[in-house]
Amino acid sequence: MINKRLLIKNLLAYNDENSFYDKKQQISLDTKEGKAKFLKHVCALSNSNPENNSYIVIGVEDQLNKIEGVDFFDDSKIQNLINSYIENPPKIQYENIPFPRLPRYKVVGLVTIQSNNKVAFLKKSIWKYVKGRIFFRRGSNSMSTLGKYELINTNKEIVESIEKNASSNIQLTLDGVFDFFNRHKDEFNPTYKVFNEQFVLCWAGQKKVVGDKVFYSRVDIELINEQVRLFYSTLDEVKIEFNKQSFIITEYVFLRIKDVFDYYPLEKTIINFKENGKHDIATELLFKPPQFDKVVLHHIFNNCNAILQKLKKNISLTEIEKLDLLELPTNYMICVFNEIPNAFLKLKESKQYLKDLEDKTSYIKFKEAVRVLRKVNY
Repeated sequence: MINKRLLIKNLLAYNDENSFYDKKQQISLDTKEGKAKFLKHVCALSNSNPENNSYIVIGVEDQLNKIEGVDFFDDSKIQNLINSYIENPPKIQYENIPFPRLPRYKVVGLVTIQSNNKVAFLKKSIWKYVKGRIFFRRGSNSMSTLGKYELINTNKEIVESIEKNASSNIQLTLDGVFDFFNRHKDEFNPTYKVFNEQFVLCWAGQKKVVGDKVFYSRVDIELINEQVRLFYSTLDEVKIEFNKQSFIITEYVFLRIKDVFDYYPLEKTIINFKENGKHDIATELLFKPPQFDKVVLHHIFNNCNAILQKLKKNISLTEIEKLDLLELPTNYMICVFNEIPNAFLKLKESKQYLKDLEDKTSYIKFKEAVRVLRKVNY
């Protein structure tokens, strides 16, 4: 197994990007431009490494090579984006790698790109990149052509050496377990389990009993052998189950409009550990958007808009409005689910104003709302 934290350190030791790895301070998949640039880098690295993995490290300041981290990203459909736009698509995997010096909610993103040994190119246009465009790397530069391109392998030996030097061992695994326990207070109930005598999984979360159900909030789950954060949630309720071969995470979302509320299952993630030293992760979307009274929702939507308008004009909020502000992102999300016109645009519009607030509660809920909406393809 490869210790992904050590792999990132080995990649960054090269300092400058090259034809088998790139580093970014952040990526954005919320816009056509952001998606297009990501596709360009994936395509270029795939074509430049037909016989070995290539990598994109996200959350690193480019000039000083400083690890700054990014938010946890759990879009399981990122491969679908690659398949939709790239002919002969490489297999990619996005992983979240925790670093001890980063805040608990920050990670380093690691994109692993595995070429299928065929020339990858755009099969349809996106942003300013036209259909048929072939991207490739020359050193740290991404270049392109609309003509023929011959795959040439130049990095196989060096990448194999880097990956070999990042192999996990007992000391790294034990250090990872102790590090996990030290980073989580007793109230988060940190624990571990060994699967198939090979995989060490640690998890932590605040226990919450609702009726006959047991939930965990602020959940953090890491596969210690590979130093990968598999799941992280700041707000949602999570149900945890496991057996000899599998670890099962069911994520719930608490939604409430006045006196109507419930815990709605969002997504189930099953981590299956195999006897051959490998594991796979399967996700199943469970969410069925709840429908609320449209008259009540229009009233709530208008109230959210009035609060947003006050934030824009820097007008003081009443005490009741301050309480409503805490639920503004969630209420906008519910309005999106119930097809209230412009609700999603208003939610996006609120981002910067919520981010600028001294109390970050509303901004955290904004990020959770966007994450949930992304999962259900809004």
